[in-house]
Amino acid sequence: MRDVLFVAGEASGDLHAAGVARELRGRNAPYRLVGIGGDAMRDAGVELIEHVEGLAVMGFVEVLRHVPKHWALLRDLKRRIRSGNTALLILIDYPGFNMKLAAAASAAGVPVLYYITPQVWAWGAGRLAKLAQRVTRAAVILPFEEKLLSEHGVPTTFVGHPLLDRAEHLPTRAEARAQLGIPDDASLLALFPGSRAQEIARHLEPFVATARELERRRPGLRVVVSAAPHIRLDESACPYPIVRSASFSVLRAADAAMCKSGTTTLEAAVAECPLVVAYRTNALTYAAARRLVKIPNIGLVNVVAGREVAPEFVQNALQPNAVADALEPLLDHESTKRARMVTGLARVRDSLGTPGAARRVASIAIELAGGGAGLVAGAGIGATG
Repeated sequence: MRDVLFVAGEASGDLHAAGVARELRGRNAPYRLVGIGGDAMRDAGVELIEHVEGLAVMGFVEVLRHVPKHWALLRDLKRRIRSGNTALLILIDYPGFNMKLAAAASAAGVPVLYYITPQVWAWGAGRLAKLAQRVTRAAVILPFEEKLLSEHGVPTTFVGHPLLDRAEHLPTRAEARAQLGIPDDASLLALFPGSRAQEIARHLEPFVATARELERRRPGLRVVVSAAPHIRLDESACPYPIVRSASFSVLRAADAAMCKSGTTTLEAAVAECPLVVAYRTNALTYAAARRLVKIPNIGLVNVVAGREVAPEFVQNALQPNAVADALEPLLDHESTKRARMVTGLARVRDSLGTPGAARRVASIAIELAGGGAGLVAGAGIGATG
């Protein structure tokens, strides 16, 4: 039995890969599933070569400390690819590492399915030519990516955003508040400082300071912090209740949210929760990114919208008073600013496709690996709805 090799270098990629793995298992695809990932992939039946914990780092400066481990792992994976026992390589995000693997697989004649591709729309067109050379098929999750990649020679299918699968049965506001123990008549602010230790270290203090300022302005305001299950928060620095692994419930319960840039901003759009986007990173990393990034906004909700739906506070602009000024009207259900944002968020949600991303990716995977036509269901948005 040949291998389908998954490589997901971060917690979010682990979840997305796990969905595809479950689909492949459910169809009895005739492959051994192996890869780099985390608990979700392991629970979905993937035999882990290396656990994702400790691999995920961010920023040009931070990654340097992890270079030796990454190179050793890269060498091992290349040997596997060249062994002749790999039927398909499925890459999930993590471009710095995965683009190197894609090159090795292409050279070895192993088909490459890239699910959640590098953000070439942010970093310029340099990677587009490499994607066209190295990737057999791209499965993209943002609506504008299909046209962009296809125009540059990358066979691409828009599969919809995987978070829509998690959002098929969202709780009502009342149900979410009951889960969290929040009274119906309370005003609630949700903080999403990030899913990585580095993000927490830079975000927690200004996020808490912003909440403190809003508490001063709005007596009785309730605040909760959403955190990934593996993240430890210093309780002395975080005076608010911490809710783990329930981001959609938190967003449905909240009147407004302060979110680190990234997928959480799209979750807020899907949950119809008004938000502001905040982000701070290493000064050298930020200076390098400013020279490379080609788009005006960093929040994914704004990137998808093509305009600033949610205010952004990046680097030195992340000042508690300024963020509180932007959040205060969003907590007021009668304000015009809140109404305009809710309308903009609904448009973003509508553009993300329909549930079923993992199912569509699994169909593409079976097709590329040669698993048999009987196992392949419709792969595109139009084919499956």
